[in-house]
Parts: sequence; C-alpha cells; structure tokens
Amino acid sequence: MMVQDGLPPRERRHALLVVILGIVMAVLDGSIVNLALPDIARELKAPAAQSIWIVNAYQIATLALLLPLATLGDIVGYRRVYRVGMAVFAAGSLACALADSLAALTLARVVQGMGAAGIMSVNGALVRLIYPARLLGRGIAINSMVVAAASVAGPSLAAGILSVASWPWLFAINLPFGLLSLWLSGKALPPNRAKAEGARFSLLDVVLNGLMFGLVFLGIDGLGVRVEAGGAPATPLWLALTELCGGLAVGVVYVRRQLAQAVPLFPLDLLRIPVFALSMGTSVSAFTAQTLAFIALPFLLLGSYGLSHLQAGLLLTAWPLCIVAIGPVVGRLIGRYPGGLLGGIGLGLLALGLMALALLPAHPSSLDIAWRMAVCGLGFGLFQSPNNHIILTSAPAHRSGGASGMLGTARLTGQTLGAVLLAILFSFFDIHGGQGPWAALWLAAGFAALAGVCSSLRIRQPGQAAVAPGAASP
Repeated sequence: MMVQDGLPPRERRHALLVVILGIVMAVLDGSIVNLALPDIARELKAPAAQSIWIVNAYQIATLALLLPLATLGDIVGYRRVYRVGMAVFAAGSLACALADSLAALTLARVVQGMGAAGIMSVNGALVRLIYPARLLGRGIAINSMVVAAASVAGPSLAAGILSVASWPWLFAINLPFGLLSLWLSGKALPPNRAKAEGARFSLLDVVLNGLMFGLVFLGIDGLGVRVEAGGAPATPLWLALTELCGGLAVGVVYVRRQLAQAVPLFPLDLLRIPVFALSMGTSVSAFTAQTLAFIALPFLLLGSYGLSHLQAGLLLTAWPLCIVAIGPVVGRLIGRYPGGLLGGIGLGLLALGLMALALLPAHPSSLDIAWRMAVCGLGFGLFQSPNNHIILTSAPAHRSGGASGMLGTARLTGQTLGAVLLAILFSFFDIHGGQGPWAALWLAAGFAALAGVCSSLRIRQPGQAAVAPGAASP
C-alpha cells in the first residue's frame, strides 16, 4: 500500500490557510501588546514595571510547552494538538479582552501562551504532511516567510488597532480568526502518517521542562535588565542568579532523565544528528542577531538621526518586505543547492548589511538606510527557509513533531538572548547618543557571522545533497 505523498493541490491550499492563520496569531501576539503596555498599566492601575509580565507570561508559557506538545503531536497526532491549542488560544484571548486587573490579564496571557505553544509546536510538522517531498521547500519557504513577517509586524498592527479602538481589541481580534481556523482545521489538516513508537508523555518531564526554561528565562532576564527607569534594581542580583542556577540544576536532572528514553521529550535523539545540531546553532545565532538589530534600530533612527516615527517605520519595513519578496525565489532554490551553502551566503549578506548599518554616516539619507535594511532582509530571507528545511527533513518522519518544536524553541531562544544582550549593552553605552545602538549592530553582525560559520559547516554533512529534498537522515 502506497503512502500518500502530501495533499492534492486544492486540499493543500485549504490546509496551508489553516496553518498560516495559526502562525500569524501565535507569533503576532508575542509582540502586539508592547506598544500598549503604558496604556494597559495606567488603565488597570498597575505599576509600569510590573506590566512587562503581560509579555513575559506569554513568552514563558509558550517556551515551556513547545517541546512537550511537539512530542505529544508525535504520539496523538499533530492535527489534534493544533486544534486543542487553537481552542485554548481563543479562550485565552477572550479572557485577555475581559481582564479587569493586571493579575487577571497575566493569567489569561499564560493560557494564551499555552495555546500558542500547541499551535507553533506542530506547524512545521503539518507543513511536512501537507506538501509532497518535491514541493516541500516551497511550503517551508511560505511558512518561514509568514513567521518572519509576523515577528516584526506586531507594533505596526497594534498602532493601527489602537488608533481606532482600546487595548482589549488587541486580543478580541483573535476570536473570529480562531473560530475560523477551528472550523476549517477539522477537515483540512491531514492526520499523521507515522506515529512515534516507544514515546511516552510524562507529567514529571513536562514540569521539569517548564521549570528549566522558565527559571533560565527569568534569571537571564533579571541579569540583563538590571535597572528600571526610576533607578531602582529591576530584579535583585541574588534572585536573578538563584533563578538562573536553579534552572540549570533542573536542566541537569531533566537531561539525565531524557538520556534514558528512546523518544525523549527534549529531543536529544535529534541533536545527535550533526546537521540538525548545526542547524539549531545557526538558527539561535541568526535570531539573536536579528533581535539585537531590530530592537536597537529604532533608537538609532529616532534618537540619533531625529527621524519621525512614520519615517523610521517605513525604513524598518524594508527588512521584512525583502524577506517576503525573496521567499518564493528561495523556495525554488531549496533542493537544487545545499541548504548549508544557501544559509551561509544569506547570513554573510546579513552580517555585511548589519556592518553597513553600523557604519552609517552622521547624516544619512533615506536611501543610505533603506538599501542597508534591504540587504539585511534579503540575507535573512535566504537563510531562514533552507535552515528550516534542513531541521525538518533531517529528522525521521515519526519525529517531525520534535523537529517542529525545536524550530520554535530556537527562534524564541535567539529572540530572548538578543533582547537580554541588548539590555546589557544599553546599561553600559549611551542610548540616545548612538553608542548603544552602534554597539548592538556590531554585536549583531558578529552573531550573524557565527551563524554563517555554523551554516557553512553543514555543506559536507549527510542530507545536504542538492537532490532528494524530502529525504530524511536516519
């Protein structure tokens, strides 16, 4: 009996629409509230410093559950995990819109983050089921393009919504799209073709996974953000160190438990595949570079060059627009050329673009800034889809969920590391004089170069042949 290779074109389009709806909502809600934090804190009569938990609660819940839910998808099916995740996400969005206190909103954001983890943990695995092997590169390119665009579109969308409505609508807008996705997903999403044999879902492992990621996140964040605007310590040093050390200690116990399992919840089996491990290092480093740059650039454009918010926003848009523009081209290159080579070239372009931004003249024109942004966007777009393709296809078919979970984990880890490193840099360098953003851009260029080295090391690894793009390494 032949196993169906992907879905027919019509069904493929319906399934892809469901996946894209989920990605857009889950990724956007990681940053859509940033612009509204001052208004939310004021309306809920909460201290401004505590309002950051509206963001942190979502990120920690998502990061803590990505890998457990990815493994659950390998066991019970990716479609089921996606649909439950979407239902939880929609319920959390409604609770956020109705929240009347900071505590209620934070708790609702935890629920929303849990739902987002269900959506993001299996989206890559679903793409692998939706597309035939010969077209998988194009499917992953579309998926990567949507993630990249949604990652940087949050503030712009928030500004549009807040110009006509109050902050609860930032969450309420998810409800119709969530219900649409639930309605479509029942028939549109395909079932798993292979299930992970020998896998087990241990509640203790889920708790250890959550504690490891949560404590490490809080510890690094506490060490990075040392001072609040008012001059008081944001997190006591002893508490930040305790959280970080506690997370690392839990991680040692957790990893030792995972080593004894045939299908570990933390996918150590996949990290033993050299090309997979190198791809994860490439992804973390590249997203660290992107986050460092994308958070630092507004300070440079607004503070150092005196541009208006509209001018800065338009110039920053050149980066994601180029990612979207090059996406279809990259989708056709995947399978024809080694992903390590494509990624190495793209990350080299990203590093050059970041260095060019760091070397901007004292009074640059809009064109001076725009072409540098475009180079960064083209480079990042050339790296991301081939890298994701390698991560997904170097894993065995029955471990597509674990590989998909690692995609999201790498992105969130890189984004968190980039934000923390930027906070540390801004505590040592002057922000408004341009020194802080300048240092951040040089550090971002360094991480992009490191990612390029990791990518280039994959060229001679098994699974890097230009042919058989849907093949999986053993």
